[in-house]
Amino acid sequence: MSHTIAAIGEQALLDGFLLAGVSVFAGSTDEEFRHAWRALPEGTAVVVLTPAAARSLDQLLADPRSPMSVVLPS
Repeated sequence: MSHTIAAIGEQALLDGFLLAGVSVFAGSTDEEFRHAWRALPEGTAVVVLTPAAARSLDQLLADPRSPMSVVLPS
C-alpha cells in the first residue's frame, strides 16, 4: 500500500513542497480548505497544513481516523 503526503493551504506557502513530490491542494478560504481535506487521496498518511488551513480544519483534525497533520510555523 502506498502512502501519500499532501499539503493544504495558501499556494505561495506550499510551492516548494511540489519539488518534493507532495500533493498540494491550494486554497485561500475556509471552504476551499475543507474541500481540499475531503478530496485527499485514499492512503494519505501525512498532511502539511498552513496555519490558516489548520484553523479552518480544526474540528476535522480531531477525528482519530484522520491522517497525521503537521502545521507550518507562522
